[in-house]
Amino acid sequence: MSKLVTIYGGSGFVGRYIARRMAKAGWRVRVAVRNPNEALFVKPYGVVGQVEPILCNIRDDASVRAALTGADAVVNCVGILVEAGKNRFDAVQAEGPERIARLAAENGVGQMVHISAIGADMNSDSEYAASKGEGEAGVLKHMPNAVILRPSIIFGPEDDFFNRFAGMTRMGPILPVVSADSKFQPVYVDDVAQAAALAVMGKADGGVYELGGPEVDTFRGLMQRMLAVVHRRRLILNMPLWIARIMATSFDLLQAVTLGLIPNGMLTRDQLKNLANDNVVDADAKGFADLGIRPVAMASVLPDYLWRFRPSGQYDAIKDSAQNLRNG
Repeated sequence: MSKLVTIYGGSGFVGRYIARRMAKAGWRVRVAVRNPNEALFVKPYGVVGQVEPILCNIRDDASVRAALTGADAVVNCVGILVEAGKNRFDAVQAEGPERIARLAAENGVGQMVHISAIGADMNSDSEYAASKGEGEAGVLKHMPNAVILRPSIIFGPEDDFFNRFAGMTRMGPILPVVSADSKFQPVYVDDVAQAAALAVMGKADGGVYELGGPEVDTFRGLMQRMLAVVHRRRLILNMPLWIARIMATSFDLLQAVTLGLIPNGMLTRDQLKNLANDNVVDADAKGFADLGIRPVAMASVLPDYLWRFRPSGQYDAIKDSAQNLRNG
């Protein structure tokens, strides 16, 4: 019988790519998610019955244990950018990973892969980064040979970074950003999935790997790249920090007073703390090279999914060609 991997958050942005790779490698894949009915799209990744979504709440021992029963390996992809309801940073990103690692160790699971983030640090003043650091420590406490992957900003067709800002270009001539000079090292989602798949199959040594793409650029530079792809001209406005703080505080307050009915999907005070720091691979960290992976450049992927934000969408190139013919 083929081996079984349980992927917590396996229908999310990164998880679905890991699930596809593991199914292609011949593994049975159990996709543990809060809403299995919304994860049915993962089933065609393999043959009938090979990939199955199941109900799981990462905050509950019994639920997590049931999801990993019989598994040869587990992968944790669960994470949040904004707190909402019971999904707090400490519950999801600190206690959740440790719970999975503890139960995996108790049940004799051979391998664990944990998706964290560059900047994870228990001593950070950012609750997001601190909870990520606590989650890593909890994983290593119970599964000392686990593989922890720390990606920079992840891009791909379903991302919430380039897609969000490309969508904002439709709203007016100004594109506001915060901490425009902070540096990032965007990494392609399937490269992260490949690293996770290698780790699941025991082809990576235990430890922490920082994953970044082949290019480092500032926030402003990334927006300029995006604008070139979507064929739009916009003024990139670096918002003063004091204004950003007022906005973030207002959005956080609105979420609080509405009891989460209006979630803060724009900018939080905690995100401001993270944006102030560079998000790039440390020079001494293990990374893609240690896994034998050559990361994909942004230019080879961004046009494949950002074309829909061009003024004429898929017909933009045709209109340009027609204009050139008329000018000729």
